[in-house]
Amino acid sequence: MRIFQFKQESGKKIIKFDSNFVMSRITQIHKEAHIGCMHLDKDGVIGYHQAMVPQLLLIVSGEGWVRGEANEYIKVHCGEAVLWDKDEWHETKTATGLMAIVIESEELDTSSLMPL
Repeated sequence: MRIFQFKQESGKKIIKFDSNFVMSRITQIHKEAHIGCMHLDKDGVIGYHQAMVPQLLLIVSGEGWVRGEANEYIKVHCGEAVLWDKDEWHETKTATGLMAIVIESEELDTSSLMPL
């Protein structure tokens, strides 16, 4: 399990085309991918399971805890991302609720993300 951040501070200011925003790159995908949005209510949990392919979980609101095979929970917040490798056991839970985007693909390039 590796934790990254995609907060505004880790992004790049874009001014091309008269734009004015910050872009935090997430990943490049060269193979088929599944992308979904997970909504966990108060006391929600994504149960302990094995990743079938590499999985990148992007916390877009709220906060919670994640664990890998080490059985040690690590707190995660909005603007942070967690990467689990193929076959890695993992779990996500929250006391207050969270929303996350999950990207699953055989090949996830996280070189643009800033390690936490």
